[in-house]
Formats: sequence, structure tokens, C-alpha cells
Amino acid sequence: MTERGGSPTMEAEVSMASAKQRILLVDDDEDIRLSMRAVLRRAGYLVTAVSSGEAALQAEREHNIPVVITDLRMPGMSGDELIVRLREEHPDVSIVVMTGYGNIGHAVDMLHAGVADYLTKPVDPKELAFRLERVFATRALHTENEALRQEISKGGSGGREILGESPEIHRVLNLVDRVADTDATVLVTGESGVGKELVAQAIHDRSPRAKGPFIKVSCAALPETLLEVELFGAEEGAYTDARKQRIGRFELASGGTLLLDEIGDISPAVQIKLLRVLQEREFERVGGTETIKVDVRLISATNQDLRDPARTPPFREDLYYRL
Repeated sequence: MTERGGSPTMEAEVSMASAKQRILLVDDDEDIRLSMRAVLRRAGYLVTAVSSGEAALQAEREHNIPVVITDLRMPGMSGDELIVRLREEHPDVSIVVMTGYGNIGHAVDMLHAGVADYLTKPVDPKELAFRLERVFATRALHTENEALRQEISKGGSGGREILGESPEIHRVLNLVDRVADTDATVLVTGESGVGKELVAQAIHDRSPRAKGPFIKVSCAALPETLLEVELFGAEEGAYTDARKQRIGRFELASGGTLLLDEIGDISPAVQIKLLRVLQEREFERVGGTETIKVDVRLISATNQDLRDPARTPPFREDLYYRL
């Protein structure tokens, strides 16, 4: 759709400020676009707002904006097509989808296609700010750890050289070596950016499961319903638009290792299902009755104190000790 009374144009100049603060907003509805732009600016972001997928691609080519928030149903180039084009031309861009026509099936498809997050209109400003903080934090961690991740994935002695030679690093590596040969669950704790995912990868690479899959799930990136489908899968017809059976990450990781990153963000309902998997090594897909047994080593990571009684949501004590 064009601007009222004109052709597609950008509504904000792109500042030369830090790239981590910049967002490209794409929506053909002028009222939504203006209100969203105001919300994002109040949150401290530098916003470029455009009314079409074509204008979004032009803006991205010219300014290399790190995060794109896009509607799905737009005249001309649809949001789905825009996402495909962005993934092809700008694979490092983080994409957040917002739509008034959402359903679980489409949300899961979008996340599997590499979308960073998925929001249903009307978008709550506080929820939007929280999701964007998470997207930018994830980008920062990926940038910081990319070189280390490439080296540590090779396993062997290279991990020691890459991670460092301080006494603290040697202590961590000794713990990695001690637990790698076991099949015990592992909980990796520490502040954001310290390399928890790298430690999990090192444990997998040094374990008897090294030739099996290493599957990662960011628990913080998914709402409860989507996380349950992502972890345990779903049967055909389990929810709107579930046209085929979906295999969950536990099944995909069978014979290998499953990393649940930011496990402190999972809901009480998902905690109960996770506890059962740890106890019984079995579960049912969403909407299914067949009990599925899996052989998975679970590694969890968090930057939170899971034992804090005041934390929200509360974390089950029995699950904590299983981890």
C-alpha cells in the first residue's frame, strides 16, 4: 500500500548511531506504523518506518539495519516474501514478525524459517520492548562468541587454547572433562556473554555422544505454547493449521545432546512436562496419545538464580535437582 497521497517513502532518517539501536519497521497500515514508531522511539530505538516490502528491501540495502519488524499481510510484496528475500540478501538480519492473523502453526513455521520472534497484534508495548531487548542481546552474544564457537565445535585440545589459560578457565575445563564421559544432566550457570553455550558444546564434543546431534533451543525466545510444540512436537490436527505431524527437538536430539538455553524462562506447565521426560525418558507429542521414548542427554543453561523463591515464574525444586 502507498502512503496516503503518495508513493512508498521512508518516514524516518537512519541515524549513524550504534547499529544495535536501529530498527526497520514495515507495515502498510499508517496508523499502526506511526503508533509503533512512536513506541519504539520512546524505548530508545532509532526507527526507519516504511509502508511496503519493496521499500523495506531498499532501506536494508542502503542502510544495513540489524533488526526488521514486519507485518505479514501487505499488498504487493507480502511479509512472507519479504522474509525470504531478507534471508537471502541479508542473512545476518534479525526478523521479528507481527500479524493480526496469527496461529500456532504459522508461528512455528516462521521460527523454523529463522525468524527471531513472532508477535500477534495488537502488540503490547511492554512485551515488544522485552522481546526486542532479547533480540539485541542475542545478536550481541552471537557476535561475541562466533569465533569461539567455530573453534570449540572442533573439539579436542583446541577448546583449551581458545577458552584461555586463567585458573578459572582451567577449572571450568576440568569440570567439562569430568562430566563429558558421563551421561548426567548438566546445568551451566553464569552471566550473559560468559560462554555457557560454548561449554555445552565442549561437553558434547568430548562425550560418547559426540557423533550424535547437538540440538539447541532458546527457551526465552518462545512463548509457552510454541515452546511446548518445539520441544515435544505435535500431531496433525493438534492445533489450528497443524496440517502435518511435527517432530520436536527431544526426538531430533535422540542419541545426542539437547541444550535448553535460558531454562529459567520456561513456564510451570512446561516444567512439569520436562520433569517427566527427565524422570521417565518419555513423553507424548502435543495432541497425541503415543508415548515416545528418547535417549537424550540434557544440558541446561541460565543466567538466573533458579533457587530464588521470589523469582517469577517460580522454578520447581524437584526439577532443579534433576538438572
